Amino acid sequence: MFFKLLYLHFYVIDGVVLIDPDFVKDGKKVFAHVLAAFRYGREDLDVLGLQFRKDLFLATMQVYPPKPEDEVPLTRLQERLRKKLGTNAYPFKFELPRGSPSSVTLQPAPGDTGKPCGVDYELKTYISESPEEKPHKRNTVRLAIRKITYAPERPLPQPRAETDKEFMLSLHKLHIEASLDKEMYYHGEEIGVNVHIANSSSKTCKKIKVTIRQFADICLFSTAQYKCPVASLESEDGFPVGQSGTLSKVYRLTPLLTNNREKRGLALDGQLKYEDTNLASSTIMDDDSQKENLGIIVQYKVKVRVIMAYAGDVTLELPFTLSHPKPAEETPPPTPVQSAPSEEAAPVASGDVPAQAAVDHNLIDFDTDGPDKQEDDDLIFEDFARLRLKESEHLGSTDA
Repeated sequence: MFFKLLYLHFYVIDGVVLIDPDFVKDGKKVFAHVLAAFRYGREDLDVLGLQFRKDLFLATMQVYPPKPEDEVPLTRLQERLRKKLGTNAYPFKFELPRGSPSSVTLQPAPGDTGKPCGVDYELKTYISESPEEKPHKRNTVRLAIRKITYAPERPLPQPRAETDKEFMLSLHKLHIEASLDKEMYYHGEEIGVNVHIANSSSKTCKKIKVTIRQFADICLFSTAQYKCPVASLESEDGFPVGQSGTLSKVYRLTPLLTNNREKRGLALDGQLKYEDTNLASSTIMDDDSQKENLGIIVQYKVKVRVIMAYAGDVTLELPFTLSHPKPAEETPPPTPVQSAPSEEAAPVASGDVPAQAAVDHNLIDFDTDGPDKQEDDDLIFEDFARLRLKESEHLGSTDA
């Protein structure tokens, strides 16, 4: 089974299933099934038919024999795969609705076994007489897929917060301002926190602590929130700030998974086999989104804490968005204009090939007619072969 996850106005899962007609007979059919589920308990705790999971999205379609009413135009990937695999490769296509949850995994403890808690997607093809029939394990192919969040292309105001703190036996206030360079940050990008302190009080600021915290809201019957620091620093540079003193400084932090691999319950982007992942992206919600259908809502905030001497600390929070950059959309190359042949043009010999065929150098080179066509064609299947080799090595080491 070959598939690809595409990002359009909504998410599309499309691909083909290679079928042996001699094996699928006697009224048997082939179905494709997509399931998005939220698991909120360890798999080994499922007892007496009680499963700690909630289905968020479910879709099934019949792949073979194909139904006339389900026929849709083939995508470029499907056309290429069918040309390579033959007429026994049958296409399938699923459209995920807007507001469908993204893949999120809660980082398990070192001793935990089974599937981790979180939201995951699974694509399954199986052979049975009806979609409701439970298929045999040997007649089923399962693939874990991941749905990630891309940063929305919308202007947002720069996060900024300020506060004035009054103290007993002090006539004047302590004024603190904090702001970020922008509202949207990408994974691995450095975050600059601008802090300005104007102390007109009689108290003294000892030091400052800046922390980036991840908030994960678990949306079930009641909402539970988990907080986890993913980056922090503590500084005494420029301190203490006494009466009539000021301080303006930029503190830079980078939230990375590499510094938080031992923290249990940290929300990560959905993880696939043999692939590393990163911190979970911020959940993008619109007015029509229902929290119960998202499973886990992830948010990030910068917490600025100014520690005072013999007085209560002063705290500010700045929310921001952490996400992936949206990939550039493919634009087809311009079609060259064919000029009319002039009377003085030299005639083409019988053995020559006219050099007027346009070559479409697309990102995936599905329809390229150039000399690299065969090499690009094989690259797709080399990736699948490499994954199968890795899986066989992994299974061999497990059996050993």
